[in-house]
Amino acid sequence: MTTRTHPLDHELVDTAARVARTRCRGDNHTVAAAARARDGRIVTAVNACHFTGGPCAELVLVGAAAAQGVYELDTIVAVGDRDRGVVPPCGRCRQALLDYFPALKVIVGAGDRLRTVPVADLLPESYVWADHQLDAG
Repeated sequence: MTTRTHPLDHELVDTAARVARTRCRGDNHTVAAAARARDGRIVTAVNACHFTGGPCAELVLVGAAAAQGVYELDTIVAVGDRDRGVVPPCGRCRQALLDYFPALKVIVGAGDRLRTVPVADLLPESYVWADHQLDAG
């Protein structure tokens, strides 16, 4: 089920864009993410590119949130550097976000087509790797 974005979601997009603009420099950091915790706090992070791979901004954000005592996220968005705009999560991030936060909403789209969708809608027929996931549905 797709829902329209609301003003607080635009705040997340603006926050991620600001982090991308001010913290993403060179080829090491090219995407920023921002998420709203259930208690209203906003957590931010950037990706870590490396020739061996490296975590996407969304996955760095999961760790940063836990380090700050945030274990419940409501909404997340990623924004690319160089004014690339909102970047949808890759397949690995979709699976990890669904596993950690089955009720998470993700901001996707571009320009006036920005929208908030449940993470499950981005990964239909997802893999179930833990019994606790079966209880969440």
